[in-house]
Amino acid sequence: MKKAVSCSLMKKLDQNTIQKMGIPSLVLMERAAVKTAEEIEKILKNRKTEEKILCVCGSGNNGGDGIAAARILFLHGYHSEIFLAGDPSHMTEETKQQYRIAQNYQVPVVNNPEWQEYTTIVDALFGVGLARPVKGRYADLIRDMNLASGWKVSVDIPSGINGDTGEVMGTAFSADMTVTFAFRKAGLCLYPGRKFAGKTVTADIGIYEAAERMDPCYLLEDSDIKELPKRSLEGNKGTFGKVLAVAGSSGMCGAAYFCAAAAVAAGAGMVKILTEKDNRIPLQMLLPEAIINCSEEPKEWEKDLDWCDVLIIGPGLGKSERSRKILSWFLEHNQEKRPVILDADGLNLLAENPGWRKVLGKHTVLTPHMGEMSRLTGKTLPELRKDRISASRELAEETGAVCVLKDACTVTASSDGTVWLNLSGNPGMAAAGSGDVLAGVLAGMFCANLENNLFKPDKAAALGVYIHGRAGDLAAKTKGEYGMKAGDLLPAVSEVTGYGGRYEKI
Repeated sequence: MKKAVSCSLMKKLDQNTIQKMGIPSLVLMERAAVKTAEEIEKILKNRKTEEKILCVCGSGNNGGDGIAAARILFLHGYHSEIFLAGDPSHMTEETKQQYRIAQNYQVPVVNNPEWQEYTTIVDALFGVGLARPVKGRYADLIRDMNLASGWKVSVDIPSGINGDTGEVMGTAFSADMTVTFAFRKAGLCLYPGRKFAGKTVTADIGIYEAAERMDPCYLLEDSDIKELPKRSLEGNKGTFGKVLAVAGSSGMCGAAYFCAAAAVAAGAGMVKILTEKDNRIPLQMLLPEAIINCSEEPKEWEKDLDWCDVLIIGPGLGKSERSRKILSWFLEHNQEKRPVILDADGLNLLAENPGWRKVLGKHTVLTPHMGEMSRLTGKTLPELRKDRISASRELAEETGAVCVLKDACTVTASSDGTVWLNLSGNPGMAAAGSGDVLAGVLAGMFCANLENNLFKPDKAAALGVYIHGRAGDLAAKTKGEYGMKAGDLLPAVSEVTGYGGRYEKI
């Protein structure tokens, strides 16, 4: 597990290292330049072209990183040049010093670069300190850099990308690789920032966690899957968790199948599906492992609720009066606070019945995609895209629930402000039924947590999101991103959850 940081926290950590730890700013700048040059050289050593490198540098410390990187590459034998895009009179003291050093070593400086001459362009314009949209000559400069044919590298963050939200601030540099320092910035995880960053490398330059509270923002890795508890040798199908999926309206048995099958694939010991009568036969054929109940009687629902350990409500449920009645009944009668995964039409019904929010809480996981999030919050899609983290935190704080905002980078937020950003998955997962599979995987994670209680609800949900994405990555290897469908995720989920110790890599 790694941490991501906001720009404001990164600045505090940087100052803490300088002022409290006693490491001079110029030393940190030199380390950043060394790491940047190292990552560039790893790529260039395998290229057979004659290299010509241009480092485009601003007047702030990001520009100083770029100037120093240009000097290091020059001294390593590369044809490396500097283009000072910022006003020299506005340079920080550290950047002035780096420029003097570069002049002492006679690193070439150009004033009117011919962009197509360069095989590599290094963006060191703004860094994480950018606070306003890029306009005027800087916008023109970034457009020229983007149109150049050379391989492109950003120092710390692509210029023009908001380091907190991933938003494009007017215009932004489109990098093939970004070398960021100490911690990955949230804006390098969220789209479109992640797309503009290309491959992101996080380099250690000697800035570490300070004594003050870090931003509670986390990134899961494959090693975190090993935290899933091993099956008890004395266990049975009942002890490994019983999932009740309230899902599937008439003609929508596919959603019920996918969420139930995914719960089985993720480790649930038993699964029951409460659905409409005309779904019984197809579901029994599709998933003979599941128990099917088509009762319309609350007395029978009460037996199902007493039986289960985890609830999934909503996939394919529809918004009929029957669906509203079922959802209302289960939310109000779940007095023992069993974990509830509220998905799809469950969320749409919740948006139409805001009074139900009073029965939500830490035991509830809300899984909206952006459209459902808009209906739940009243915010427009552009407003949500502007700051997904804040929107997720606000909904979690308001309801007390865990919010899983499904997107290209899914954001999981808890009511205490903790956030998890997901880096697994691929565009092939944008297919009908993929969200239903996620609901089942989340239920499986809560089943795995029943006996040991290793994870708080937010981490259990975040781990489910990560596993779902890794299953998508596995499926893409054999099916391709164009040919993937939701059913391809199911066997991959089983393989990923079986990772702990049995596979070197997923």
